[in-house]
Amino acid sequence: VQLQASGGGLVQAGDSLRLSCAASERTFSLSTMGWFRQAPGKEREFVAGVSWPSGSPRYVDSVKGRFTISRDNAKNTVHLQMNSLKPEDTAVYYCAARLHRTLGSQLPRGNEYPYWGQGTQVTVSS
Repeated sequence: VQLQASGGGLVQAGDSLRLSCAASERTFSLSTMGWFRQAPGKEREFVAGVSWPSGSPRYVDSVKGRFTISRDNAKNTVHLQMNSLKPEDTAVYYCAARLHRTLGSQLPRGNEYPYWGQGTQVTVSS
């Protein structure tokens, strides 16, 4: 599965961005999808995920109520709507996939996802 992330940019605190991740193969519809992020000097962390086939979402506590993950199986795409952005959301965001029905650990780890996109930079200024 090849993944292509897009939609990052430079915004001000309180603004919104929508990230998209397009998959190259129809196996996307069989994949659990996740968004991870990595800020400078910090470890990569799970942000949000949506399982297959239930479509159940999961979020890290710091983004609950602000971010929404959704998937469009017909278009092989997963989106991350990010509202009320904060400077601490600044990071490179990566989409990832795994051919599994569940998201993985309660707080999924990157090594549970074998397929990764190239990353898109999100910068939130104060």
